[in-house]
Amino acid sequence: MAARISDEDIALVRERSSIADVVGEHIQLRNAGGGNLKGLCPFHDEKSPSFNVTPSRGYWYCFGCAEGGDVITFVRKLEHLTFTDAIERLAQRAGIQLRYEQGGYVPGREHGERSRLIEAHKAAAEFYASLLGEAEAAPGRRFLSERGFERVDAEHFGVGYAPEEWDRLARHLQGRGFTPAELIKGGLARDGRRGPVDRFRGRLVWPIRDITGEVIGFGARKLLEGDDGPKYLNTPESPIYKKGSVLYGIDLAKREISKRSQAVVVEGYTDVMACHLAGVPTAVATCGTSFGEEHIKVLRRLLLDQAEFRGEVVFTFDGDSAGQKAALRAFADEQKFVTQTFVAVQPDGLDPCDLRVKQGDGAVRDLIAGREPLFAFAIRSVISRYELESNEGRLAALDAAAPLVAGIKDPALRGRYAVDLDRWLGFMDERMVMRRIQEVGGRTTGGRPGAPERAPRRAARPRPADPADPVVRIESEALKLAVQRPALMGPEFDALGPQAFTLPEHVAMYELLMTAGGTVAGGPGGREWVDLLLRSTEDEDLRAQATRFAVEPVRSDLEGEERYGIAVLARLAEIAVTRALVQIKAKMERLNPVEQQQDYNRLFGELVALEQQRRVLRERAVGA
Repeated sequence: MAARISDEDIALVRERSSIADVVGEHIQLRNAGGGNLKGLCPFHDEKSPSFNVTPSRGYWYCFGCAEGGDVITFVRKLEHLTFTDAIERLAQRAGIQLRYEQGGYVPGREHGERSRLIEAHKAAAEFYASLLGEAEAAPGRRFLSERGFERVDAEHFGVGYAPEEWDRLARHLQGRGFTPAELIKGGLARDGRRGPVDRFRGRLVWPIRDITGEVIGFGARKLLEGDDGPKYLNTPESPIYKKGSVLYGIDLAKREISKRSQAVVVEGYTDVMACHLAGVPTAVATCGTSFGEEHIKVLRRLLLDQAEFRGEVVFTFDGDSAGQKAALRAFADEQKFVTQTFVAVQPDGLDPCDLRVKQGDGAVRDLIAGREPLFAFAIRSVISRYELESNEGRLAALDAAAPLVAGIKDPALRGRYAVDLDRWLGFMDERMVMRRIQEVGGRTTGGRPGAPERAPRRAARPRPADPADPVVRIESEALKLAVQRPALMGPEFDALGPQAFTLPEHVAMYELLMTAGGTVAGGPGGREWVDLLLRSTEDEDLRAQATRFAVEPVRSDLEGEERYGIAVLARLAEIAVTRALVQIKAKMERLNPVEQQQDYNRLFGELVALEQQRRVLRERAVGA
């Protein structure tokens, strides 16, 4: 039977894993008022932040995709982990040694696959780094020195050396308790005829870390002439290494990216090192793959990339044809950012590492400072392929560049680049150029220049309740207060009954509160009360709603919450009384006052009493 983590240790992991800190390692959070934090959701694409964190209760909720939960749920969902793996990941982060039931703690036991692979990579990184000072690593040290890096720089970035022997790392890690299967699954070794064989041999090695600083893979540079492998060799895809979403240097750059609202995307490990050492600490690089959509998502979350918060992403490319192709690939993804995108190209084609060696740290900073908008660079790159001395050549260049301009979504920006294109080509006929761009745009977007391609029609979904509806808003506020401040609502809330709520989901939420013992069981509120609510139902939609009400800010400051709670209860009761009045009036309309005088008079008496009750409630709501 698999070992089970003790309940006490699970509770300890929750207690010592600040949700603001854990979430903040992956996305930039900003103050949203009322003790809440807000950022861009890591689970779906969005232009403005709807992901909320409430540190005081230890929960998060996204109002865009309706996902929510505690710190363990966040780690599980973000990294696709099992419950055990998530607990082990958080325990390792918090420095907690877990105890396992059914046998106790045994070092090296396979409790969670991810944790084991992370531990193996950490041990491998330490092994490689320890060998960089050995005699056999002289080619690696020479490589670093020729590129302007000292030993202290290598230590800062964790650079190491992989020995030439076939299985030296494998033997070392097996001696530490790791199995051949784990080494092969993690990409540290390959399956050989006599056992696992090291993947990296005779190479300089860079540890690749995830955003939290855990080593998840390696990049290795060829040093020896007899090595017939590729110039750079990276860890293959594994349960912990997904190259399409990994950015080298992100662990070191994340805080500066958030602070400066800038990310610089370079092409290699040494370029990242050179930029950081030269005073550009926002540099990152892809790992054996081109910059893509998953990389964009990582940077957007760190930049808090939204319409009202304009940062910048700077791509560095060589000035040659390969660099221009890379720029055009980046252009295709540019409009997935809200932030501004730029290109920094050194005229003589030097990358940041070579530039630092030949011209110094200041030249690297100047390279980034001299960036130009990506749109301009991409359009110039296209028209540079054509002979612009003839009308035929200029028209061919116009037709080639027109789709790029037509694809710019912002109409004002599209118009400005149409004017620039006319100037760059020398037509001095803006109307003709604009007409050509509109014709191209109409062909590529179904008749609407600059419009995005149409997406397949989705199946109709039920329309959610309008949050601006005053009844919906009051019901939500009452339930929110019952979850966040149960003692404030007290027995009066519990006595309302489910009939006080109109939306089925609100009725279900009220009934969940009653199932958990009512607000009297909630005491002062906090994490324990929310945990009790979540344990009281197996309905995932209802659990998500409870999490949402635990995180969504109350529409009042802390000093006015007591008065606000009284007003909300009075208003909710008044709405219920108003519904009853409407029903009584409808019944009276159907009665004959002469022939059914007794029933009519009884209803009239109820009507007068309800009108009086509504007046009192309204005064309470206004006077609170």
